[in-house]
Amino acid sequence: METEVEFSSTAFQPILPEELQVNPECYGAELAWWVCQKLAAEGVFVAYPNFEDWGWFVEHIVDDNEYWLCCGNVDGTKNRWLIYLKAHAKSMFGRNRAPVEAAVPLLSALRKILDQNEEVDDVEWRAA
Repeated sequence: METEVEFSSTAFQPILPEELQVNPECYGAELAWWVCQKLAAEGVFVAYPNFEDWGWFVEHIVDDNEYWLCCGNVDGTKNRWLIYLKAHAKSMFGRNRAPVEAAVPLLSALRKILDQNEEVDDVEWRAA
């Protein structure tokens, strides 16, 4: 199943100066916020964006399953982006991971919002 997408766009370039980013050359806040808003418009709700040292994510819960859509720039770029699904485990040591199949509506909505955005080009979906 394709759970990772890479694409080009100048629409999500960072607006804050470098010293205010999560880490140097680590972007994605603007992309994560856009994803959050567009998914909500499609009836798929995620939490407000949050960050880790590698970039940004939005959390999505289905029943008792937790998923993150991880958003960030491709290393060394400000116009090439990566979004991938991370299914979380329900127990320690990665056991009992949330099934990817339950995230199909989330991934379908993501595909739709990317396809409809005229500022998104060169979209490449792949299995992670």
